[in-house]
Formats: sequence, structure tokens, C-alpha cells
Amino acid sequence: MGAALGPDFPESIALAVSGGGDSMAMLTLAHNWTHVWGLRLRVVTVDHGLRPEAAAEAEMVAETCAELGWEHATLRWHWDGQGNLMDAARRARLSLINGWRGDTRDVLVAHTADDVAESFLMRLARGAGVEGLSAMRPVREVAWPQGAPMRIIRPCLAMRRDELRHYLRVLQGQWVDDPSNEDDSYERVRARKLAARLEAEGSLSGAVLSAAARRMSRASEALRARAAQVWREIATEVPPQRRGELIFDQTGFQSVERDTQLRLLSSALRFVAAAEYPPREAPLEALLDRLLGGGGGTLHGCEARIERGRIAIFREFAAVCDLRIEAVRGALWDGRWRLAAQVPEGLTLRALGEDGWAQRDRTVEQVVPFHAARSAPALFSGSRLVGCDALQPAGEQSLFDHSLFGQVAPQFTAFLGSGPASG
Repeated sequence: MGAALGPDFPESIALAVSGGGDSMAMLTLAHNWTHVWGLRLRVVTVDHGLRPEAAAEAEMVAETCAELGWEHATLRWHWDGQGNLMDAARRARLSLINGWRGDTRDVLVAHTADDVAESFLMRLARGAGVEGLSAMRPVREVAWPQGAPMRIIRPCLAMRRDELRHYLRVLQGQWVDDPSNEDDSYERVRARKLAARLEAEGSLSGAVLSAAARRMSRASEALRARAAQVWREIATEVPPQRRGELIFDQTGFQSVERDTQLRLLSSALRFVAAAEYPPREAPLEALLDRLLGGGGGTLHGCEARIERGRIAIFREFAAVCDLRIEAVRGALWDGRWRLAAQVPEGLTLRALGEDGWAQRDRTVEQVVPFHAARSAPALFSGSRLVGCDALQPAGEQSLFDHSLFGQVAPQFTAFLGSGPASG
């Protein structure tokens, strides 16, 4: 806790408690730690509405918090049936907690060494590389379109699940066992049972698997540092009209090792698309081969092309061609462009497209080529083009707040922590 939060401790920390053994043990641990160091503890439980018992479990957590003297909140979520349930629940949990936390920066969660081992096995089965097999980070920052970042703190990563339950038993604490933890339809449950069998056979213990994941994390740090070094050497600064794109020197990119090429390409696609996850490895490798052969292609909502000795990565038109919103000041388009200008009522914000390109001022030298400009955000009054930053001459006032992109070099460097996804 001290290593994660110090040396200057915040006034308050938050703790996510489900009612299971791990999180209830961490509640007691955090209670004792904050009592010693004088921090305020705020506890939250997310009821995903997937089991009728969940409400009673949240109430148990609330009662325990009341006994310990800490505030508690229950946040409720209802799944709309869209997408993967586990992924949707995770996203909803983070979003709900972010909305609840206020100015509290740090949120503790009770991931253990067993969680690390199980994740290692799951990702190994999907064919993950170094990045995918790396252990969870003890501290992870989650950025949001609005508001300050939230830090996820995992102080129990070096502890085993049995240790935490033993701690609770000694203190005569209570917890509940979620029956879904025995449901083999969930990948993590299957991985948990596999890890238990491997440990029982004496071949691969959870401690060995989690240690391997930590070594992968160290290797990942070295690969990330290498990619950042190459990025600084081969990156080309984009003009204001091409903000939101990334451009590499082709020769410099082709001269580095393949793992670094994949990491740079994966991170570039994720940066340009503002995507939460990197692309899958197989299509990423295929795109890299096309680029190295002088071609290009589309992936992850982006297009990659060779432009006169440079590799340009920009938003794919097909990914935004149907995205239209009312143009009002502060409107966010494509998760990346916030309209900063005060504009007349009745305008539409959408991609420039071929029809907008055809209306450009042909007396102005175009910095952005057609294939990249057509996916740029533009203002329209009906079918008439009103304005588009990608078509403006240098020095003109931008329509959009570019702070979302910040300084491209350092912001992109943060994305280099993500290699291709497994599978």
C-alpha cells in the first residue's frame, strides 16, 4: 500500500468490495491500514443484477462497513444483452465506480496471485505473446474523456487466495462464495480448475505461473522502452491539418526488428482509432507484411498507406462514414474530436467524404491527401460543406479542441505499453 500510494498519501482511497473472500479480506486489511495512517476509506459494491442473491450480498458489505465506521455505496447495473457479458460487466463496473468516486483518485481491487496465474493460462491458450502473458500491474491508470484519471491499485497481487481466506477465518470475518465461480461455461473458472489440477500434480503451481507472468512484465518493459526509442527516431511530426494521424519514416521502420515493428503498428492503430484494446495478432501480422512489401490496408478502424517514403496511419473512412451528430459547441465526434467553435444552429458534424472533398477551395494547396482527408470531421449545412480543419490553410483558427490529442509524441508513447492482442 505504501509503495503504491506513497510517499505523499491522498486524503481518501476507495475500495471495490463484491462480498467474496478476496475483497472482504482486503476490506479488513485496508481498514487496519487506513486507521494507522489516517486516510479516509470509501467502499463501493457494484450489483450487476445477474443473481438474485447479489442484493443481499451488497447489504452484507454495507453492514460490515457500518461496523467498521466507513461509508458504503451500492451501484446497480443492468445488462442490455449486447456483446460479451464479462467484458460488458467489467466496463460497466469501471464506469460506475468512476462516476461515483468524485475527487478520490485511487480505487483498490482485490486481485491476487491466483488471478495472475489464471490470466496467464487463459492468455497462453489464446496464443498470447509477451504482452498478453505479462502480469497485472500493481498500479494502472484509467483515463476518461472527462474528469481526472482513476488509478486502479492492486495491493494483494503477491498474496494467494488461500492466505486471504485464512486471514478472514482467523478474524472470524464473513464472506460469500459466488456460485458462478463453479460454472464451467466461464473461461476463468476453467482456468482456475486447471491451475488447481496442475498444482495438485506438483508440476506448475500458481506461484510458478504468477512468477512467470512477472518475468514477462519485465521483458515487456524492455520491449516498450525499445519501441519508444525507435518511435523518437522515426516519427514524423504531423502538420495541424493532419492532427489525429501518425506518420513514420518508412526506411527507419523497415530497419528495426519485427517485434518492435508490430508493437509500433499495433499502438499506432489503437492511438488513431482511440481504441481500448489492440488489434488481434494474425491480422496485424498480415497488415505489417503488406506494408513491408510496399502496400497497405485497413485494420482496427484505421487505414495504413505508404506515402512517398513514409507510412501514414489515419482513420478509415468506412469506420466513420455513418457517424453524424448535431454540431453544437462541446460535441464529441468519433470519441476524438471535440467541437470548440461556436457554430450556427442546424449544422451537422460528420466525415468529410467524397462530397465534401469535391467542395474544397481549389486555390488552397491541400496538405492532407484525399484518402486521409475524407475521414476527417467536417461541418455541413445539409449537403453544403461549411468547414473542415483538414482543408484549411496553415494558421487558420481550428474548429476543434486538439487537447484530446495533446502532444502526440508523449501521448503515443503511453500506448506503446500495448502489443497485439492474443489469438
